[in-house]
Amino acid sequence: MTTPTDLRYTASHEWVRTESDGSLTVGVTDHAQEALGDVVFLELPEAGRVVAAGEAIAVIESVKAASDIYAPVAGEIIASNEAAVDAPESVNADAYAAWLFKIKPADGADTGALLDAAGYEAAIG
Repeated sequence: MTTPTDLRYTASHEWVRTESDGSLTVGVTDHAQEALGDVVFLELPEAGRVVAAGEAIAVIESVKAASDIYAPVAGEIIASNEAAVDAPESVNADAYAAWLFKIKPADGADTGALLDAAGYEAAIG
């Protein structure tokens, strides 16, 4: 299992990368895809949707279970990865390359509360 140190993480197993324009790219962690098993379906949020921090906004389904994916911060969805929807197994192949959605944080939204790699690894044991 890998946990890149340049990303931030949520306790609900999303990774978050801050882009140069201030937007956030979000996916599920390697730990999450490993626990889920073979991913067979993704339902991602529509661009333009305004979300609250912690809101369930997407669904990932595997041969074992279906799980919600949560917004790491409040903001507006600006893109979803249609390539991942068309090939959900890409999440298993490389969880950190198969991003799921991008969000423009709302004014005042803070990524400081997200976990760093060491904090995430400690949380998952």
